[in-house]
Amino acid sequence: MKVHAPFGFIWLDANDQGLTKISFTELSEHHDNRYTRQAADELADYFSGKRTSFSVPLSIQTGTVFQQKVWQALTQIPYGETRSYLEIASAVDSPKAVRAIGQANSKNPLPIIIPCHRVIGKNGQLTGYLGSAEQEGLSIKQTLLTIEHIIF
Repeated sequence: MKVHAPFGFIWLDANDQGLTKISFTELSEHHDNRYTRQAADELADYFSGKRTSFSVPLSIQTGTVFQQKVWQALTQIPYGETRSYLEIASAVDSPKAVRAIGQANSKNPLPIIIPCHRVIGKNGQLTGYLGSAEQEGLSIKQTLLTIEHIIF
């Protein structure tokens, strides 16, 4: 399902258990079901500032055990707050795995809902988003943080 976002479009996919993917590039194959429709509604509310959390069921079918631990830790970052890569590394009991946290974030199958955009550099600076330090990824990250009233 294609959904309008403040920075362009995102694509959603789901299976019979829940939402499986949010993509910033078009998905060649995707399903439209009650979970994609629920996610689309919740994301629209989030983008308009009416929603601070998501209730759509998730069905994560990818990732290593470490990546899944990181993604779980990301869900604990409250709306409107940020954490550093170092803080997330400590939260998953891997304090020296700061770069691995960045790699896990880049593989996050459900960005926005699993809020990897809330992870910033320890110096308080914006760092890469969507697996890229390029301007487009950073612009999306900044837009998402601005929606949550976090100003950089």
